[in-house]
Amino acid sequence: MKPRICATCGNQFMPFNTTHRVCSPGCAIEFARNKAKQSFKRKTRKEVKKLNDGDRSIQLKKAQAAFNAYVRERDSREGCISCGKINDSKQFHAGHYQSTGAHPELRFHPFNNHKQCAPCNNHLSGNIVNYRPRLISKIGQKAVDWLESTSSTYKLTLDDIKEIRQFYKQQLKILKEMDSFERWSDGL
Repeated sequence: MKPRICATCGNQFMPFNTTHRVCSPGCAIEFARNKAKQSFKRKTRKEVKKLNDGDRSIQLKKAQAAFNAYVRERDSREGCISCGKINDSKQFHAGHYQSTGAHPELRFHPFNNHKQCAPCNNHLSGNIVNYRPRLISKIGQKAVDWLESTSSTYKLTLDDIKEIRQFYKQQLKILKEMDSFERWSDGL
């Protein structure tokens, strides 16, 4: 038999048979502990994933992230809905016209969300004074009136939230494909 390298300490040793992976009983104990830790981590990751799949708040955050990415891509060629600035170095958000706290039913509605620069969204609380006139010119007075008059007590179920997340992930993919096609066709 050929000499081997110990799986734990890295020293060379002469195995007694083909199944030996370690050089000594001390290394065998350490090897077994490491295997047990790896197995525990794998089980823990699976359990966490299973818990996350059933956690409404985690799924809501994931759905919101997918929706926000869709809104930023949809409005990528426009400026901030509040101040109109177009600046590639700024971080843009998906700013809500009606807040999600006051109107949770509008959280994922495309009329209620538009690309907004971080200063307007964070520091000026959405800069609603300037948001409204630009929103009217973008989607029309009727749609804005509808947004302002809408109120519902409907609460999304976990399945609804998962569906919304999948839908907006697909929509984002479609938008990106359309955008890359437009760039390609502009180069012809």
